[in-house]
Amino acid sequence: MTAVDFEGFVDRLAQASGETILPFFRTRLGVEDKAAGHATRKFDPVTEADRAAETVMRHMIRTTFPQHGIIGEEFGSHAPDAEYVWVLDPIDGTRGFIAGVPMWGTLIGLLHKGVPSYGVMNQPFTRERFRGDGQSAYAVHDGGPARKLATRACEELAQATLMTTMPQLFKGRKHTLYQSVEKQARLTRYCADCYAFCMVATGHVDIVIETNLKPYDIVALVPIIEGAGGVVTNWQGESPAKGGDIIACGDRALHQKVLEMLAG
Repeated sequence: MTAVDFEGFVDRLAQASGETILPFFRTRLGVEDKAAGHATRKFDPVTEADRAAETVMRHMIRTTFPQHGIIGEEFGSHAPDAEYVWVLDPIDGTRGFIAGVPMWGTLIGLLHKGVPSYGVMNQPFTRERFRGDGQSAYAVHDGGPARKLATRACEELAQATLMTTMPQLFKGRKHTLYQSVEKQARLTRYCADCYAFCMVATGHVDIVIETNLKPYDIVALVPIIEGAGGVVTNWQGESPAKGGDIIACGDRALHQKVLEMLAG
């Protein structure tokens, strides 16, 4: 890593991407279906805002850190085996974005030797920014003072709040396993995408369970949750850095119990 004000650079990435995205939000923007022509895939939207924001971030990264790799949702990979690799999702929650609902955010993650080491979730419409480095995590609202984040203690599923994108995304046996957890949770809410993970870090949500995530869906969120005292793994209890079936919990004891349930 070169002698650059790192946090300042990431804040500039978040600011630039937000300034690119916001003019598109709640407008009659064009939407392309990336799943078009695939009989087994459902609607997978992408907008001009997604592509424009990733283009801006990629340019800034390659100008400042030309030796770093980049993995992005819209434009693929550049030097993905580099020591440092940026993992970008310009709009996580594009379905919410096109519906005019502010349950979306820009994810900016950094892998160091394959390990999620720094992450930011930026929501420019609500003017919220969550960031973490695996050791600590903070939230900033509207440029105000940083507030340190901490997950809450919740060992029992019967007292837990659970979130997922949509139960319909779990197929076959995975759906059965997921439902076994949902039936025992005190409260379940849907369709918050990256916001759900950040709510684990703030101590408002206890569990997030997802399936078939890509690295750009999760890498940025891992250091935020871990920095707040939580834990994120795949359903086998392994690193979530490559995506897949993911579980995040604010309480480690609860995480272990839910892992055992998802193992069947």
